[in-house]
Amino acid sequence: MNIGQAAKASGVSAKMIRYYEQTGLIPPAERTASGYRDYSQNDVHVLRFIRRARDLGFSVAEIQGLLGLWRDRNRKSADVKRIALDHISELRKRIAEMAQMAATLEHLASCCSGDHRPDCPILADLESPEGLSASAPRISHGAVHG
Repeated sequence: MNIGQAAKASGVSAKMIRYYEQTGLIPPAERTASGYRDYSQNDVHVLRFIRRARDLGFSVAEIQGLLGLWRDRNRKSADVKRIALDHISELRKRIAEMAQMAATLEHLASCCSGDHRPDCPILADLESPEGLSASAPRISHGAVHG
């Protein structure tokens, strides 16, 4: 099948398929006599694996490792589990960081009058090297007006 068909069958865009080939995540596809990429069902299976791993937030480098383990019939499931647990830990860290960002922005938004005046604590915080809210309670929604 051509790249468009492989993209449709795998759920991975043609652009990403080319990128995965370019970065070495997948081997270059076979070529037809006229030079078009020619993908097999196995190639589509690999692309689906990659798409699912990307959906779960794994990086390209992590996916390379997972593909290696997937192909290795002598693998230890403990190795796969370690990668998954490390990834969970990283996801939880990123979730906490994003929750902190949301709380800070909520605090700043609650401090902003949102009226016709130009004074804005949100912009003041953004222009400050450390952020004005760095010393302010991050989750508090106190009555600070700007």
